[in-house]
Amino acid sequence: MRIALGSDHGGYAAKEALKPVLASLGHEAKDFGTTSAEPVDYPVYAFKVGEEVAAGRFERGILLCGTGIGMGIAANKVKGIRAAVCWSADAARLSRAHNDANVLCIGARLLSAGQIEEIVRVWLLTAFSGDERHVRRINQVREREERWRG
Repeated sequence: MRIALGSDHGGYAAKEALKPVLASLGHEAKDFGTTSAEPVDYPVYAFKVGEEVAAGRFERGILLCGTGIGMGIAANKVKGIRAAVCWSADAARLSRAHNDANVLCIGARLLSAGQIEEIVRVWLLTAFSGDERHVRRINQVREREERWRG
């Protein structure tokens, strides 16, 4: 799977640690920044990753910042993105199975490296259920997005 990867300074170390994990799982990850732990503005990286996923150049995206919240808010401003902030493997599984989340946002300052790896593994392995009720709800969100953003 092709994965767009990004972080701000708060998620930089965790992003770097995640790269070999993704490679060991057979995924191709492209890093869209940041390139150090120097302070940066998270929306820049959330928008880059979101735009790459929304354009179909990458199947999914993973964003890391201190809490995951800022990245999630920003990524969800990109049309076609369903970014989920996940704090557990269960949240990751449900974000995929029920919401077909295409961007995973993680709080690197709130979780251990082992927790992050588990969340990412579960999120990447979980398929969207395709259940009618979930499709209906996702379509409602898409329709609203179309009205708001044209």
